Amino acid sequence: MDEEFKQRLEHLENRVALLERNQHLIAAGQRRASLRSFWRRPPMWTFEQYPPRLLNLNAFKPAPAIPANAPRIAMVTPSYNHAQYLGATIDSIVSQAYPNLYYHVQDGASIDSTLELLKSRGDSISWKSEPDEGQSNAINLGFAGVDCEIMAYLNSDDMLLPGTLAYVANYFMEHPDVDIIYGHRVFIDREGLEVGRAVLPRHDGKALQYADYIPQETMFWRKRVWDRIGPIDESFHYAMDWDFILRAQAAGFKFVRLPRFLACFRIHDAQKTAATYSIGVREMGILRRRVLGFDPTQMQIRRAIAPYLVQQLAYHYGCKLGLLQY
Repeated sequence: MDEEFKQRLEHLENRVALLERNQHLIAAGQRRASLRSFWRRPPMWTFEQYPPRLLNLNAFKPAPAIPANAPRIAMVTPSYNHAQYLGATIDSIVSQAYPNLYYHVQDGASIDSTLELLKSRGDSISWKSEPDEGQSNAINLGFAGVDCEIMAYLNSDDMLLPGTLAYVANYFMEHPDVDIIYGHRVFIDREGLEVGRAVLPRHDGKALQYADYIPQETMFWRKRVWDRIGPIDESFHYAMDWDFILRAQAAGFKFVRLPRFLACFRIHDAQKTAATYSIGVREMGILRRRVLGFDPTQMQIRRAIAPYLVQQLAYHYGCKLGLLQY
């Protein structure tokens, strides 16, 4: 009986040891999966980071004073069938009360209630609704013949955060050597609720050749950039902003990432970036081949941007833990 008991005990001990080993293997696999998930989708490209919560505008830095000799800013919103979001986009710009602003909505002959919305705005904004050849063409039409010092475009589902225009104007006035600026972004859902944030490290020109990490909705540039490198390339329908950025970088213009949240990027089912992903992959391939001279593999891209992603992770958690204040 004692011998049988010992055998059973030994059998149980072996099973416990096997279970412990399997638990360790499962845990190791989960860690590897987490690391793979991080490289596939780092925080700056993870849109839904937490359950939706109210966007608390008072939590961001207050708006600086608008300079007396405020430079003229021209902003264009390309639009098509986005009436449900366009009102918030317009309000986020007009409510900045920036005194030297030219703001134009270039609508592509929408068939929803966009036209009624634009008419209801009276003379508070400039707008036109007519057929176009896509987003890039609409942006160029909106900027045609505009006299300004600073330029930017904001898509019809995104929003500026309060104080952005005053902050941008002050920064450009204080840093005449800087040509293009951008900042941190907030992710919001279709209802305008906050679901995530992207806090970015300082500008990295090398990483930018492999991946476009600049939040377009936060980007402003001097008109001298536009005048030198030309308008938006209308052959691009997805990566037009990255093309513009890479051409500006190749021309030697100076980029700076500002230490401030500047705008909100809206996540919704119908957004263009989700609906035309395959087109985006093709266009990004074209740009990488043009800039790098070869077609990098996904592994080469990940290795090239790894230092930037590690920095971004540090900034992300530094902000999340309250160690960095923006």
